[in-house]
Amino acid sequence: MGAGAVVSPLLLGGCSAHPLPGEGKVSRTPTYCDMCFWKCAAFVEQENGQAWKVTGNDTDLHSEGRLCTRGTGGLGSYEDRDRLKKPLLRVTGADGRQTFREVSWEEALDFVAKRLQSIAADYGPDRTALLNHGSGANHFKHLMRAYGSGSNAEPAFAQCRGPRDVGFELTFGEGLGSPERTDMEHSRCIVLIGSHIGENLHNGQVQTLAAAMRRDATLITVDPRFSVPAGKSKYWLPIEPGTDIALLLAWMHVLIDENLYDKDYIERYATGFDQLAEHVARYSPEWVYLETGIEPRLIRTTAREMAASAPATLVHPGRHTVWYGDDTQRSRAIAILNALLGSWGHKGGLYIKESVQLPKYPLPDYPKPKTTFRTAHGDRYPFANEGVSNALIEASIGPDAHYKGWLVYGTNLPMTIPGIRPQLKAAMDSLELVVVVDTMPMEITGYADVVLPECTYLERYDDLRNAGERHPSLALRMPAFEPRFDSKPGWWIAKQLGQRLGLDKYFPWEDYAEVIDWQLKQVGSSLEEMKKTGIKNFPRTRPRYFSPGQAVHFYTPSGKIELYSQQLADKGFDPMPEYTRPEQPPEGFYRLNYGRMPAHTFGKTTNNPLLFQLAPENTLWVNPLVANEKGLTNGEYVRLANPDGIVSNRIRVRVTERIRPDSVFMAHGFGHRSRRLHLTHEVGADDSELMTNVKVDPLMGGTGMRGNFVTIVKETV
Repeated sequence: MGAGAVVSPLLLGGCSAHPLPGEGKVSRTPTYCDMCFWKCAAFVEQENGQAWKVTGNDTDLHSEGRLCTRGTGGLGSYEDRDRLKKPLLRVTGADGRQTFREVSWEEALDFVAKRLQSIAADYGPDRTALLNHGSGANHFKHLMRAYGSGSNAEPAFAQCRGPRDVGFELTFGEGLGSPERTDMEHSRCIVLIGSHIGENLHNGQVQTLAAAMRRDATLITVDPRFSVPAGKSKYWLPIEPGTDIALLLAWMHVLIDENLYDKDYIERYATGFDQLAEHVARYSPEWVYLETGIEPRLIRTTAREMAASAPATLVHPGRHTVWYGDDTQRSRAIAILNALLGSWGHKGGLYIKESVQLPKYPLPDYPKPKTTFRTAHGDRYPFANEGVSNALIEASIGPDAHYKGWLVYGTNLPMTIPGIRPQLKAAMDSLELVVVVDTMPMEITGYADVVLPECTYLERYDDLRNAGERHPSLALRMPAFEPRFDSKPGWWIAKQLGQRLGLDKYFPWEDYAEVIDWQLKQVGSSLEEMKKTGIKNFPRTRPRYFSPGQAVHFYTPSGKIELYSQQLADKGFDPMPEYTRPEQPPEGFYRLNYGRMPAHTFGKTTNNPLLFQLAPENTLWVNPLVANEKGLTNGEYVRLANPDGIVSNRIRVRVTERIRPDSVFMAHGFGHRSRRLHLTHEVGADDSELMTNVKVDPLMGGTGMRGNFVTIVKETV
């Protein structure tokens, strides 16, 4: 019998009452993905009125029409049985036990509005803060500003990208943007220093890195772990954790000492070169070898490789850059190294980004708040140009706390901010109102007074995607489905609260589609056009790179690239990056390294039923020498304990030579404590609860998380 004969006719559609996928009537609706911050344009396809799949939009120059694993798994967020279904209100029973009661939207919104009015009357509207993440937060930023609050904090700043952005702004006068302005498809040499492209699966970055590798670009990966990009590199530098600044300064030493830097570029565009040359003279490869474990020959060879390909050399700035507390200076070192190579503004380095000049919908001016997020910082963090989430939380604790109310949108604080749970509880005991808007019953919902269920990105309108990129473009997100259960779009929730607060003039639309249509018409398009195409691409109005000999004004005080920062010196900080030897693990402990896996966006997607099948749990990477010493076998479960006595959930051991013996590694986003997340509740371990040794960046408040240590505790039968 041939192999085809055993296939059921039902699978072939011959006798089935339902046609196979792809045989029915297909319709499609444009969106842009919300599974991570990359925002790739897509179409949601339905067959016979039923959800079928999510596919990339071929006209999206941002993603080249491709979606990553998580993007194609977007339907899982819509179909997740654990989604928040109705508004919830915290109540206290006769026995004193607090629970949540399902309520109507009218009751929930009235409760929130009355509490906000009370806070405004007693303290002022500026005493309510927004903690947020994601593009959908724009509706609530608008609400809070109309209400009179000037305080919001996105954990992505203090817990992720902030040091990088501040470091590059201090050097070049501009940040990197999101997505980053990396020109890897044209690079001839790429340096990844703690950047795990291919594991973080940032779509455009993976594609442009792959394009560079197809052209035989040199890839240099600096990582204590043999990561995915390390396995594809010409040079892997398994550095001693915490010594990155020393290596970066050694590379500068070689470029300057051997006259390999771009002299014309530095003379034309930079200031402070003489101070830098004197500063890095002491960081010889021989001295740095003793700190990093990277042989002098390899330091020199890789520096020469960078110089040989410059200016088409990119020292990648990374994304998650809160490591050891000196992270702004480490990002400054990366920025300065790019400057020495002439990479900024040149093909194959860091391009000039451009977005669409999209008019804002005409609305009255916001009231001026009495205080802003800087009140929470006090005299700390002078270079923080955004709210620092941990500082805002601290300013919410105690009877005399500045903040009296929170609105939390789309950010699961207990698993986002390291070691924060005691402070979170103290803040909740002090605050008069905590409102959480989310699609899922994440841990943060357990702290709320009111939980407002937002529908998923597949069921709502949001602002047009208009990120600075290689090619200016707009992308539309519109509802493919009616909201499931009793969930609502974020724009609707914000408008309803605004009306109850007497802010009708800031919400003149009946449907947010009116705002989008008005904006599109100002740039020669319309909502009707975008409903068909999903994307509108625009021509650039300026070059992507500097032209030869071009005069360039940088947005720094000097108007030049600042290798020596007078701004830092004036505030009492080192004007150039200095290396500080990292703290070492106590006896019997290992450095806790953490990162990403391709199937998930941290804890946001681990309960997604489609993506859970691909990666249901994280694993603990352990070197064979450690496994042998501890008597560990591949696949067994262990727990981790930190020096402060915090013990993790169970995590499965993965014995591998891809990790140094002084370190262990795990992917972030697992070990959820919320019982309402049925798939991922207590599956895997949560690294963030083990991070009680936080090194705070004094320049901008970032929470350095890589100075934490754990010991391995075997499970007892």
